[in-house]
Amino acid sequence: MAQQKLREAALELLIRIGEHGGFSHLLIDQAIKKNAFDRRDEALLTEIVYGTIQRKLTLEYYLSHFVDGKKKMDAWVKWLLWMSMYQMIYLDKIPDHAILNEAVDISKKRGHKGISSLVNGVLRNVQRKGLPDMNGITDPARRLSLSTSHPEWLVRRWLTFYGEQITVEMCQANLTHKPMSVRVQPLKLTRQEAMEELEAEGLKVEPSIFSSQGIIICEGNVLRTKLFQEHNLSVQDQSSMLVAEMLEVEPDMTVLDACSAPGGKTTHIAEKMQNLGAVHAYDLHEKKAKLVTKRATELELSIIEAKQADSRQLQDLHEKESFDRILLDAPCSGLGVLRGKPDIKYHKREEDVRTLAAIQLELLESVCPLLKKDGKLLYSTCTVDKDENEQNIERFLQLHPEFEVDSTFTTQLPTPLQESIGLSAYGLQLFPFEFDTDGFFLTRLVKKK
Repeated sequence: MAQQKLREAALELLIRIGEHGGFSHLLIDQAIKKNAFDRRDEALLTEIVYGTIQRKLTLEYYLSHFVDGKKKMDAWVKWLLWMSMYQMIYLDKIPDHAILNEAVDISKKRGHKGISSLVNGVLRNVQRKGLPDMNGITDPARRLSLSTSHPEWLVRRWLTFYGEQITVEMCQANLTHKPMSVRVQPLKLTRQEAMEELEAEGLKVEPSIFSSQGIIICEGNVLRTKLFQEHNLSVQDQSSMLVAEMLEVEPDMTVLDACSAPGGKTTHIAEKMQNLGAVHAYDLHEKKAKLVTKRATELELSIIEAKQADSRQLQDLHEKESFDRILLDAPCSGLGVLRGKPDIKYHKREEDVRTLAAIQLELLESVCPLLKKDGKLLYSTCTVDKDENEQNIERFLQLHPEFEVDSTFTTQLPTPLQESIGLSAYGLQLFPFEFDTDGFFLTRLVKKK
């Protein structure tokens, strides 16, 4: 009964995420708390929901070989079949008969006898006949799209930008788990002290090469540790930690964080400044700006002033050349974080990417007059799209000859990153398979005059 409750919860989550566009990480967290699942069930629920969403297009392709395409099915029936097939194909610790029986029981409960017969018949056919072979698909982009469950337009776009090898590796990496990483609040304790405390609580950890404050959690749940609950640690991807490291901030500087929520990079900047100076943080939404203030308070950082504002209008609030450093962590398509938020890839369209690229350039244009001469501007996104990254920087530099890519940017990167395949004349594109991080872009511009 406990396993059926878990699978009913998984199905409900899949319908809400897949059909209604709910945020996967928030909904899963809510469901775990509401149902008070233990740690094992929590892990299985997360695996089933993320795994089914991650493999949705592949599962859809497989299912099409077992169901008449003209047959109409309710959305919940499709999700139940995909969810059950995911477990049968990709999870090896659950026997097929248990998956099948629970799927039939759920379909009886939610539907009627005809639906439960259909579910039973389809899953037994999958068991008996096996899966269709994708090698017969002659178009390589379509084959990669279906085998790794990425929309075809996205695969074709990445093939154009990066070629076959990088695209294949990126698609495959997006189907794997990424290790969690955290950042130490260095004004409270050192990284070494934090690592020793985490190991004493039974976790396996490693230092990050991206930041002297970063720790990779190889094994164990850091969210349940005393250090995390007492706000000595912040969850942050390693690629994201690189931003404050490369912004080159110092104590007593005046810094603008133009798109700051939820505040991970903002608070890291304040930590790097030893809580001396001023960080002006803005977000388009007041509620999100309040989140930044809350996080700063939890980390005992007093130099952050977070407010609501459209960053395209900050020239109304600040004089020209007011800031020593500017961070523009621009709103983006999020195509670099598909390992943790796989639902993003099904909701985005190619035209969304073009629209976002235009907004990003507008933001760059709007904040650049606020930077002092010889000041530095760091531009970052959590995407792997050239239009939003290198090409936007190229456009900006053509329009603003007073800016250039900081010549010391590459040599100041952590040594292994200086050999990255994503380095170009316009910045660093991190791919998710390269250093086991999110796909992320950053570059540092300097204002010459």
